Amino acid sequence: MFACEHLIKHFGPNRVVDDLSFAIQPGECLGIIGPNGAGKTTTIRMCLGLSSPDQGQVRYTDAGGVPRHMPQDALAIKQELGVVSQMDTLDPDFTCAENIRIYGRYFGLSQAQLDERVPALLDFAVLSHKAKSKPSDLSGGMKRRLSLARALVNSPRLLLLDEPTTGLDPQARHLMWERLQALMQTGTSILLTTHFMDEAERLCDRLLVLDHGRKIAEGTPRELIASHIEPEVIEVYGQDAHTVLDTEAAALAERTERSGETLFLYTRQAQALASALAQHPQWRSLHRPANLEDVFLKLTGRQIREEA
Repeated sequence: MFACEHLIKHFGPNRVVDDLSFAIQPGECLGIIGPNGAGKTTTIRMCLGLSSPDQGQVRYTDAGGVPRHMPQDALAIKQELGVVSQMDTLDPDFTCAENIRIYGRYFGLSQAQLDERVPALLDFAVLSHKAKSKPSDLSGGMKRRLSLARALVNSPRLLLLDEPTTGLDPQARHLMWERLQALMQTGTSILLTTHFMDEAERLCDRLLVLDHGRKIAEGTPRELIASHIEPEVIEVYGQDAHTVLDTEAAALAERTERSGETLFLYTRQAQALASALAQHPQWRSLHRPANLEDVFLKLTGRQIREEA
């Protein structure tokens, strides 16, 4: 349905996307995760025809089975795409209903079509009671749901979401997740970039991990955890947590990492390690299963990346 093949993109001397290939199947949510500067947003821009690759191609097969290429066939492809960008692009001068209606006009939808779709989309976004309100009267979560509703006005086969829940509180994020899961059940495909590992693990059928523009791992969330990380983690807290490394407990950890005052012990012998740590009650510890965030930090490092 949608595929990127050997994409390469330079900004000056820097190669920000480096031989990236992936495909999205109908009804699949494909997530792209990576630190700042990994090439996520640049990849989305090439998928949308907003930036042309230096090499490679973006290929889309439309509803009629006709192959299209971006950016040559950008207008035809965008008829079947929906987009929710990082930044709020709602028109502040129009009400919620008007924002959706006017956007639908760009796709050539008739008055009758819009009369049917606008109320349904407001209901989908749990915003029927805000139909006559302007974006300035909405919370952050409401604005994101309105942006999603607007992106769905043309009944897209593929939805591109660039960090759609950034800045939302937990309740708003969970409602957004529910709406996206409902879309996937109808066969809508999603390409998602996110910094939230719980979001990626919950929503994505498959994940790409990018770093410095290259794909460094790919698989389902469970596959990535199983193949890249030890199954269990014990976190030890406190100013002297690093002194655990001087005890017999350290031999039971297959790998250790330190971040600030926390020591991470990755192990396949969690019960024995927990028992050894219990002999030292001065340390506080947390025993948990390994998760996608552990994989992310192992593959891309714990060092802060500043935006360019």
